[in-house]
Amino acid sequence: MRITQVTTHILKQPTEAPYLGKQADVAQQSNGAGYFVRDPWRSLYSPAMETVLVSVMTDDGIEGWGEALAPVAPEVVAAIIDRMLGPWLLGRDPRAVRPLWDGMRDLMRERGHLVGHQADALAALDIALWDVAGKACNASVAQMVGGAYRHDIPVYVSGLPEPTDEGRARLAAKWQEQGAHAVKIAAGKGIEADLATYDAIAAAAPGLRIAVDAHWVYSLSEALELGQALDRRRALFFEAPMAPEDTEGHRALASRLTTPVAVGEAMRNRYEFRDWLSRRALGLAQPDVARTGITEAMIIAALADTHHVQVACHHSVGLGVALAAGLHVSAAMANCPFFEFQPTTLPFSQRILRTPLDGGPTGFSLPAGPGLGIEIDREAVLKLAKEN
Repeated sequence: MRITQVTTHILKQPTEAPYLGKQADVAQQSNGAGYFVRDPWRSLYSPAMETVLVSVMTDDGIEGWGEALAPVAPEVVAAIIDRMLGPWLLGRDPRAVRPLWDGMRDLMRERGHLVGHQADALAALDIALWDVAGKACNASVAQMVGGAYRHDIPVYVSGLPEPTDEGRARLAAKWQEQGAHAVKIAAGKGIEADLATYDAIAAAAPGLRIAVDAHWVYSLSEALELGQALDRRRALFFEAPMAPEDTEGHRALASRLTTPVAVGEAMRNRYEFRDWLSRRALGLAQPDVARTGITEAMIIAALADTHHVQVACHHSVGLGVALAAGLHVSAAMANCPFFEFQPTTLPFSQRILRTPLDGGPTGFSLPAGPGLGIEIDREAVLKLAKEN
């Protein structure tokens, strides 16, 4: 079996409101492409659901699909696949997933590209290769990487995209009525404001565990003050409290809190996670499979296991391919307490699938069938790609 074609598809689906809420919260437009920064967070966001899909075709007629988490500028990731990684894969056996991962990594590793857009592109191809390998062997990805510990993956509901605490509390109560066990709030708006949001939700939905995502905005002293308040409230976890490059600050914070400090969406490889784990700078690892790939995610999970740290895969604006990949990895990890459920992005995720993934606020069922266990609606992908 040999790879005969690698094809990228850039998708930008318009939305009624951008990810994490309406643009009334937007502080400024950042560039002519329409991306914006939402104060006080620092990262670019898009008003659309943007991603890049990749298909890998073999001479046996097997097609595998992958996806990179590319919430802005998916054209950059697609160009890396089209110009560097994809051509290198042509003629190679797609079932040799680990050797191919190493080969693609080595193409640019001395130039700093174990991270950033090249790593995202590598992740998309790695997911596609595992999809091909599973289909070729008539086994699911979870089986291919060692077997599933669970076929029902628990979740927490991510984000309560309402502009007021009253609205967020009402939404949390609705999720609780639908069987949700936990929610995560998009915080980082000041210690008093974050705690007010937390307390409003806790009062409206007392049965929910609550996690807090600070979006990297706080100093160590601020994060410690907020974290100690979350300790008293028995928060589920405290995500991204400080700048993502401040490993030592996170170590100092984690050593003084009982609430797990959650970090990982900004990282893309085992070496980054090894550094944080060895320093005890995190209490919950959050790799995003659409940024690490399946191969690297499983290695990261093994590293976390050696430090007795649980792994809860991050998932945000990825579509059905990234979602399926994250579910297979979550099923195949021994130390996975839950997965991130994104209710606002799920309808966009399902549009490219012939059969919707089975999931909701209580959890997801592991997709059945070989490879990722999903069937891509090629016509829908091509139509959405043309609409860009």
